[in-house]
Amino acid sequence: MKYIASCSFGKDSLATVILAHEHGEPLDEIVYVEVMFDNEISGETPEHTDFIYNKAIPKLESWGYPVKVLRSEKTYMDCFNHIVVRGKTQGKKRGFPMQGHCNVNGNCKLAPIRKYMKEQPKNLIQYVGIALDEPKRLARLEANRVSLLAKYKYTEQMAFELCKEYNLLSPIYDFTNRGGCWFCMNAKDKELRHLRDNHSELWQRLLALENEPNLAGPIWNTLTQTSLHDKEEQFYIMDNQINLFQENDLSLRKNVDKYK
Repeated sequence: MKYIASCSFGKDSLATVILAHEHGEPLDEIVYVEVMFDNEISGETPEHTDFIYNKAIPKLESWGYPVKVLRSEKTYMDCFNHIVVRGKTQGKKRGFPMQGHCNVNGNCKLAPIRKYMKEQPKNLIQYVGIALDEPKRLARLEANRVSLLAKYKYTEQMAFELCKEYNLLSPIYDFTNRGGCWFCMNAKDKELRHLRDNHSELWQRLLALENEPNLAGPIWNTLTQTSLHDKEEQFYIMDNQINLFQENDLSLRKNVDKYK
């Protein structure tokens, strides 16, 4: 029997490894799939990439667990530049994911892990990071996929606290409650703001993609019709309103102080 833990290095999958370590559960290998934006740039936010390679992996390997990093042959940009061969958009670049379905997830994340699992022995147990308070996901588990979080009665919040206790909590939780690619169409405003304010070079790459011609999916979120250029304008106005408020507040305080 071979035991593998699938790990994104988010709180639930890391807490799973920690529980295996604490309770002496069999664990032969940890598998991580890294989605790539292009051949050079990771799809993970830079903070998470640094955490994975410089903190989490060394710690887990010090416990005796080998970590296998998988990458697809396809990157986000490969999917983006793929030419549509049928339908109304035939001849156009695929562009941003259409109708809310992320083709990157299937091509860049699920494909390499499925391929890797097929190469493993049939008597394989895969640990997955699904918490006790996720009953619908637990109900869908196949016989060879096991949740140690459910076994030891850990909720998502308890998984968060366990990672924090071991100093293995990713810095992404400082600005979001979920993991995901920095170009994810499901990213919330606070995640987009973080990217724009802290990694402007990546933000500019995304803005530039919306200017590409001949795209089947011409804007960042085709399901909600959300454009990153609209978000950029929104954030710019918000920033300047805050700055104007601060200037007015400073001017008011100066006037008050003058008459004290």
